[in-house]
Amino acid sequence: MNNALPEAIRLDEEPSLWQVVSPDGTVNEDRWPTGLDSDGLRTMYRAMSLVRTLDERMQILQRQGRISFYGAATGQEGTVIGSGYATEPSDWILPALREGGVALIRGFPLSDYINQVFCNGDDIQQGRQMPCHYGDNRVNYVTLSSNLGTQLPHAVGVALAQRLKGDPGVTFAYLGDGCTSESDFHVAMEFAAVMNAPVIFICQNNQWAISTPWQKQTAASSIAVKGCGYGMPGYRVDGNDAVAVYAVTQMARDRAVAGEGPCLIEAYTYRIGAHSTSDDPTRYRDESITDEWRLLDPIDRLRNLLIARKEWTDEDEQTMLTEYEGQIRAEIERAEAAPGPTLDSLFNDVYAHVPWHLQEQKLALESALAQEKTH
Repeated sequence: MNNALPEAIRLDEEPSLWQVVSPDGTVNEDRWPTGLDSDGLRTMYRAMSLVRTLDERMQILQRQGRISFYGAATGQEGTVIGSGYATEPSDWILPALREGGVALIRGFPLSDYINQVFCNGDDIQQGRQMPCHYGDNRVNYVTLSSNLGTQLPHAVGVALAQRLKGDPGVTFAYLGDGCTSESDFHVAMEFAAVMNAPVIFICQNNQWAISTPWQKQTAASSIAVKGCGYGMPGYRVDGNDAVAVYAVTQMARDRAVAGEGPCLIEAYTYRIGAHSTSDDPTRYRDESITDEWRLLDPIDRLRNLLIARKEWTDEDEQTMLTEYEGQIRAEIERAEAAPGPTLDSLFNDVYAHVPWHLQEQKLALESALAQEKTH
């Protein structure tokens, strides 16, 4: 646990951001999370840099028409990796759109990450999901739904199942600020609080639900304060401070494991890029504000901390980037050359034994495709 723990937001106070490392590099040592050593800092920094490098390359591929869709986490890596690094292998993750980095830091292979983006025959989901909709039960990471919000009641159910089974883990439910306007959010928060479920809601408040600013999602002073209405604590943390996000997530997990129930974490950050490759943010927001947030880059903040502590050098940086660029390039070449999912994959994993009507459909499809080839 930390030396000085964050306090839950109260209805009668102005919301403030809980920080450990400020943008100017000042460190509040009293808040430093127990157990986070130099190796941990470097692990988080490398993971954040990998996410940034991947996102940049995947967006280029989409613009070239080589993949169909992508949603980057640019500017939000501090929340993604800071929270993901605080999870344990026994925990379950129900993500929103930008948590692919959580899967990676939990052991999701880079090869499977890129296979999923290409939706090729090596994709463990057999191309059945849109790109960025990762899922892998080896790392307890549930594939997301594009109808964001539906994962929240599911997460409460997973948490209750863990408790019934005596599993040691907890459940992490990720959401964006726009999800707090969905009925699923109300249902999940109410359900979790009443059942005292071991679930942690992490809201990445990047201030834009596609084109809707977060201030139009609520008249409340913050998203964290919404926890008060459901009888659970809410915490507001600087989402661009990976160390602070780790500390708050670690505390929340300790609470849940101790039987103290759910909580809501609001990680206040900013979506530097577009909502997805289908979006143009210049049409609806003031990009001069975006430029101001670029100066608060979470990767720069953690790198500067490592350099100040003499834990990172320019040579380390170049070696890491060269390594990542080589790995990603090789995985893209392999994934792009892989064949697509087979026709059989349309009919697999629906029933233990394929019933007669699906067998007939398969034969009819094969016949139709064969006739098409002859014309």
